[in-house]
Amino acid sequence: MRLPVSPGAGRFLVLAGVFTCAACGLVYELELVALASYLIGDSVTQASVVLSVMVFAMGIGSLLAKRLRCRAAAWFGLVETALALVGGCSAMALYAAFAWTGDRGEVWAHGSRYLFVAFSLAIGVLIGAEVPLLMVLIQRVRRQDASGAVADLFAADYVGALVGGLAFPFLLLPVLGQLTGALFTGAVNAVAGGALVFGLFGRDLSTRGRWVLLAANVLVLSVLASAAVLVDDFERAARRAVYGGDVRVAVQTDVQEVVLTGGGRGSLDLFLDGRLRISGRDEHRYHQGLVHPAMRGPHARVLILGGGDGLAAREVLRHPGVRRVDVVELDAGVVDLARRDPELSDLNAHVYRDPRVRVVTADAFRWLRSARGTYDVVLCDLPDPGITASTKLYSQEFYGLATRVLAADGRIAVHAGPVSTRARVFWTVEATLRAAGLKTVPYRVGGRQSGFAAGPDRTSEGARAPRDWGFVLAARSSPVLLRAADSEVVRAGTRAAARTWLPGTAPSTLVHPRYAN
Repeated sequence: MRLPVSPGAGRFLVLAGVFTCAACGLVYELELVALASYLIGDSVTQASVVLSVMVFAMGIGSLLAKRLRCRAAAWFGLVETALALVGGCSAMALYAAFAWTGDRGEVWAHGSRYLFVAFSLAIGVLIGAEVPLLMVLIQRVRRQDASGAVADLFAADYVGALVGGLAFPFLLLPVLGQLTGALFTGAVNAVAGGALVFGLFGRDLSTRGRWVLLAANVLVLSVLASAAVLVDDFERAARRAVYGGDVRVAVQTDVQEVVLTGGGRGSLDLFLDGRLRISGRDEHRYHQGLVHPAMRGPHARVLILGGGDGLAAREVLRHPGVRRVDVVELDAGVVDLARRDPELSDLNAHVYRDPRVRVVTADAFRWLRSARGTYDVVLCDLPDPGITASTKLYSQEFYGLATRVLAADGRIAVHAGPVSTRARVFWTVEATLRAAGLKTVPYRVGGRQSGFAAGPDRTSEGARAPRDWGFVLAARSSPVLLRAADSEVVRAGTRAAARTWLPGTAPSTLVHPRYAN
């Protein structure tokens, strides 16, 4: 076949196309993994599902591409156009399914989960079809032995995957965000595929095929451009569907998405990455249950791991004799919101104005490894243990580090998740604390009607459901659980009783995490 450029230049252009398409393909994969962990939950499970399904689909795509080799240029152009449309719009489609169906049951039960699998299959099939077609095209540029052609293609493919993998977290996600980043990647994919086919193999296309491919590219680029123009309106509408119409603050920090809705003690809700972290309706029960049992004893120096919202510190400062409160919070954005937002700062009683409260922006695990000094009370006000990102903060190693900064007669209180619905997780936390050499007393705080949780725990139409919080009080010697007058603390039962229906509950470690979402 006669080319408009020299064979060397043609080979370079094909490999550049391979490089670009591989970078875009990996961005689509990472986009699905990130969205799955944000919207559905456990990142290990979701990443495994997305990647395994996608790799399987790539094999299917490679087999299907065998039938398309007779018109490799035309089919490669159509494959890239379809991939640009499906991959570019995947983030918006999945976010829309999550926002407007909410896993509500009936035909849409777990709808967003099924869509993740469907998009993984579709994108995998299209990516898998690329290499066989490109193999044909590069051989048309310059004949060479099959092993050399395969080596060239895979080298360009792997280098492109490296660039795409680095561009996603360091460029696309922080600069453009999830939705716009996917749309931009789709546009690059469509332009690269179209330019390669029209510029290098245009003479290989029939007149009809040329017009069909051109129309498809123009249509896809128009769809992606229109979606990019409307993405801000779409995001606002989807956020209202997820959180309700009273969203006051929505920011993407370096760590997570932070959304604040409502206002005042009765209606303020704080969501972190789509999960309800604080509800003004009942947060006082949770924080009283976490703080007050641990404060029954010496409490001059208190360490709060997490708790950047300031609400645990508020309960600590209600006890006379507190001289210092150190708050170790990973997300400086949450602390800033707790300082500056009038409703949230009013709810936490403006604790950050108190000179006794000091904030350290750091990962709690890393901070404990280099911490000096001791504390009378250590409060673990951390996200639920079932979330993969929190697993190390509920490990035996973590509690061993916390014990190092605990005074001889000090106490640790840990939020261990609900007892009634996730009992195995709760008792795993308790077993892990005991494995770290501490004596434990598990207890629970019964809640009344409370706010729904977005994401996988969201109930249909924002229904209110009773809340149940489980905690574990731990110390070097057996701690005594005293019920505070203003809390609803109830002992969760004994370990011996738990063994009758939770046999073999073992501690969780860094190399063997035992929590599941």
